Amino acid sequence: MGLQQTLKALADPTRREILNLLKSGKRPAGEIAEHFDITQAAVSRHLSVLKDADLISDTREGKYIYYELNATVLEEILLWISDLKGEGDHDS
Repeated sequence: MGLQQTLKALADPTRREILNLLKSGKRPAGEIAEHFDITQAAVSRHLSVLKDADLISDTREGKYIYYELNATVLEEILLWISDLKGEGDHDS
């Protein structure tokens, strides 16, 4: 996905908190929703935005959908920021 879509997904504090929850491992949608004082539909929309930005992935296990962090995209962003700052020895 594009950097713009990824940064837009990261701009929202609720989505950043969802990513924080997922850094300890995969979680079902219902468990994620329990951490927020918003509707299940709103959490579902946040999860959809994160998934569209490739920041998370989902897998179905029985009747549950589990979400987990996709650290690869975050690593790409960190490399881009590092290059932007002139750090490292990456070729431009």
